[in-house]
Amino acid sequence: MSAITYAAWAFAAGALIPLMAMLNGGLGRASGGTIQATVILFATGLLASLVLAATTKTHIPAIHILARIAPLQYAGGLIVVFYILSITFLAPRLGVGNAILFAVTAQLLTSALIDHFALAGAIRRPLTTMRAVGLLVVVVGVVTTQVSDRIAAGAR
Repeated sequence: MSAITYAAWAFAAGALIPLMAMLNGGLGRASGGTIQATVILFATGLLASLVLAATTKTHIPAIHILARIAPLQYAGGLIVVFYILSITFLAPRLGVGNAILFAVTAQLLTSALIDHFALAGAIRRPLTTMRAVGLLVVVVGVVTTQVSDRIAAGAR
């Protein structure tokens, strides 16, 4: 696949995150809470993953292979649970735009650190002055949106 295909794929995945946040919020209300929604979401995801594996003839690793994987490698599962619980709870209360805005800002800043220090096996991509300025613009944008929300709320 080309870099353009990968970029389009990443864009599509990112574009679905705000929709997922609101759908999860609705699922939380309909199912009785954030934890219930998260369990339903992951059960649905597991089922979809198993169907995908079956239809693509992808084998599921045997238990002995899973046992050899370093425990830290499973941390992504805990991180995604934390994210889903958080966004399911926060989006209806903070607003989907604000919840995603803070999440994406944190992702950009953390990504820059991971790249700069080549953490967790990432390709080293030093934090240049231009990248730092770009990140600063994002942070200023977050602050601006929050200040404008407070000003608008005060004017009501």
